[in-house]
Amino acid sequence: MRHIRLLAATGTAVAALALTACGNGTGTEDEGAAGPTTPVASAGKAASGEAAAQTHRAAAGGRTANGTPVARTHAPGARPSASPAARGGQGGTRAGTSGGTGTSGGTGTSVVLCNGANTTVTAQPVTRPLNHMLITVKNTGGRTCELPYYPVLRFDRMQWVPQADRDTQPQAVVSLAPGESGYAGVLLSAADGSGTGGTTARGLTVGFQGLTPNSSGGPSATPSLPAKGVYYDSSLKVTYWQQEMDDALNW
Repeated sequence: MRHIRLLAATGTAVAALALTACGNGTGTEDEGAAGPTTPVASAGKAASGEAAAQTHRAAAGGRTANGTPVARTHAPGARPSASPAARGGQGGTRAGTSGGTGTSGGTGTSVVLCNGANTTVTAQPVTRPLNHMLITVKNTGGRTCELPYYPVLRFDRMQWVPQADRDTQPQAVVSLAPGESGYAGVLLSAADGSGTGGTTARGLTVGFQGLTPNSSGGPSATPSLPAKGVYYDSSLKVTYWQQEMDDALNW
């Protein structure tokens, strides 16, 4: 009996050694190694990684993996480039730019001067201010005309030209649309009698200046005077052309 138990114990020890050797080699169990990865877990991880890669590629192309559009946002500080027109640079259209020749009134045509050919001119003495006369020029043409400087007056055959009062020079050249009127005031004689060479005139010629001082602006006009004539002396003086009647008389 003792011999039988010894043999049984020896067999058990041999079997244990065999199992241990197998586990350290190609066996199915090793106490010191990490647990093996199952095929199902590996496949799951691979599928998850591939799905993430597809999602990244799809997002880069503007859509998710299932085809849903991806909402894009700009990175901080990044701004879309504006078009040249929006920037106001080359290639844009500038508001208010004229295609004309830059002439008076923005009409794209040459300046038309007011003169005896396209206006009617009247000369009428007034009661206030004393010893004054009002010259009125009405545009009867079809285009806007301008009245530079002041009228060039000549009573009868007088050999001198009355000068303009510099204080009456307007800030802009008088411009008359068709049907509009411009004005000039005339001081005929000194109210205190200080003038000399007084005489009565029966005729009047009104000359028009051009765009430069003392140049011709076109045909003159010969407005009628009252039947009794107009008295003037060496104090004779005129205003610059005015847009308003009051400006022509209040000096």
